[in-house]
Amino acid sequence: MAELSVAKKNDLEEYRCSANDAIRFKFVRTEDDIENVDGVFHPEMTHQIFGDSEMIFGYKGLDISIYYTAANLVPYFNISFKAAVNEKQFDVPADNVEKLLLDDLPPGYVTSLDQFRQALPEEATFRPFGELIDSYSVETRNGTRKTFEVYFTKIEEPGFRKYHSRMQTFIKFFIDAASYIDVDDERWDYYLVFEKYVESGNPRYALAGYMTTYNFFAYPERVRPRISQVLILPPFQKMGLCARLVQTFYNVCYSRGEVLDITVEDPSENFQRVRDFVDCSNCGKLESFQADLLRGGFSRDMVQEAQEKLKLSKLQTRRVYEILRLKSTNENNKQMFRDYRLDVKKRLNLPYLRNRRTFKKLERTLQPDELSQTLGVMNNDEQRFQYLEAAFQEDVRAYRHVLERLARD
Repeated sequence: MAELSVAKKNDLEEYRCSANDAIRFKFVRTEDDIENVDGVFHPEMTHQIFGDSEMIFGYKGLDISIYYTAANLVPYFNISFKAAVNEKQFDVPADNVEKLLLDDLPPGYVTSLDQFRQALPEEATFRPFGELIDSYSVETRNGTRKTFEVYFTKIEEPGFRKYHSRMQTFIKFFIDAASYIDVDDERWDYYLVFEKYVESGNPRYALAGYMTTYNFFAYPERVRPRISQVLILPPFQKMGLCARLVQTFYNVCYSRGEVLDITVEDPSENFQRVRDFVDCSNCGKLESFQADLLRGGFSRDMVQEAQEKLKLSKLQTRRVYEILRLKSTNENNKQMFRDYRLDVKKRLNLPYLRNRRTFKKLERTLQPDELSQTLGVMNNDEQRFQYLEAAFQEDVRAYRHVLERLARD
């Protein structure tokens, strides 16, 4: 591309727009919903598709509409804009938006609104896939009650493979570092959340979210289910559906004798908070997690009871212990809070103790400069103390968010 003048560069800036703002998602239940602006939501991220800048070049007033029928997820895709960059004038083409999105658009999408409208009558006959395993009602912020149902299914369920290929296209827009799973692996399980509502006296459904879990083998004949992807779609967030979905999955695991413990794959900060809330709610009812025992320190009884009754791993049990001990700690009592802080920092210090053992081994074989480069600052006490304090404060901030929700619920 030829060197551009400052004026032309400024002109080109007018043709840059945020992909997060340009993309509009919507679930459509009736024809009236198509033109209604209510219910539109935007992606939380697009960097996996449009790069770290999350910008699209070449258009003014860009609108990328990705609509789905609420139950069957029949997709509609449309691009419109007020103006496009003149390639001959600036010697730079506009981004091919459809091509960039192609791998992450729901398969079988239509570009005609007439075709999309023709799919709407089929919403009346949709029924969820798999086995109904939970049903409950939720009161929304405006005081209305909504009914939700949770279904368990496998990929072999008739019609679900195609449905999943559409459903999974949301994850790159709402889950950081998300990737599509290998659905041909039979060890995947799927949990689907639907809103159940009434239209013209008949039951209707709308997808609200889903979760995938993977059954890892645990020698000799046990399994470790791992939560992989969890997504509650934006129109249904802030209703407690994620916590309820996690608890529903837990309940299934409790009934499976072969389950050793439950793990989570690289949880986001938001999901870890939900997980902590559910686990603290459950552990708070166990005998070994009562306040007087919590103040006595982390114990083998806690690990054993949480594993046997709640299928929690030792790592997550320790985290729950720290949250619940903070709850039972009077922060105005300096000695009590000091004991708590030292207990948490003792856990945070474990990697440094391991590094110190490594240091002792390496110092017999490496020169001082080589040793310094290899170990970095792991033996710098001042920096270690700074790290421990920062890590402690970060954990406590996260724990307080969980305790605030426990207090509300």
